[in-house]
Amino acid sequence: MPHYITPKFYNDKDLLLWNQQQGQISSISILRNNQAMKMQKILGRSGIRELYINCSFENYNIKTCRSQKSFTSFSKICKKFKNSIANFIFSGNPGTGKNHLAAAIGNYLILNGNSVLIITVADLMSSIKKTFSSSCKTTEEELIHKLCKVDLLIIDEIGVQIKSRYEKIIINQIIDRRSSTKKSTGMLSNLDYFGIKKLLGERVIDRMRLGHSLWLTFDWSSYRKNITGHEY
Repeated sequence: MPHYITPKFYNDKDLLLWNQQQGQISSISILRNNQAMKMQKILGRSGIRELYINCSFENYNIKTCRSQKSFTSFSKICKKFKNSIANFIFSGNPGTGKNHLAAAIGNYLILNGNSVLIITVADLMSSIKKTFSSSCKTTEEELIHKLCKVDLLIIDEIGVQIKSRYEKIIINQIIDRRSSTKKSTGMLSNLDYFGIKKLLGERVIDRMRLGHSLWLTFDWSSYRKNITGHEY
């Protein structure tokens, strides 16, 4: 053997240890893939929607000092993701880049082996209501449990669809369970701080502040207006 070659194993114990480590890595990967497949079967999809599949930190449109702060803050959070809860809330006007930055975070984490789901409140409640049917094989409790197992759950359109007390209870239950199991959650909303607090309550806001959590207000003008000439 050439002198510059370093053997991977020196004895049978090293080989056994390596095999055990590789087996553990493979098991984690299989469990994560199974989880993604179950979520896809229940919700009809998993991960990031096609519209946002190419969103990244690199192509995030930084036009102001405040959007630069958003970019820097969440680039750091992604690197800390595995070590603690990394909740976030993006609030602000439509067209200011909330969905792009949220998808960039999700895409980054997916590439690093995490399971991510971005879902609107409307889609969430539609999936919950489907479990009420006698023909549905998944119960409401089972669906909520699976939503609470995803590494990062991002709930979009907070404030647009939440109208009933039941919907508020479901959101509260999901946030509470995810916080207790140290799972990270993101929220996207056009409401301001007081609007979200009034809608969801102080308890949810407190849960969302756990760990390395951030609340960013996207208060600059719409990017879409510059592109299309229309305000959305």
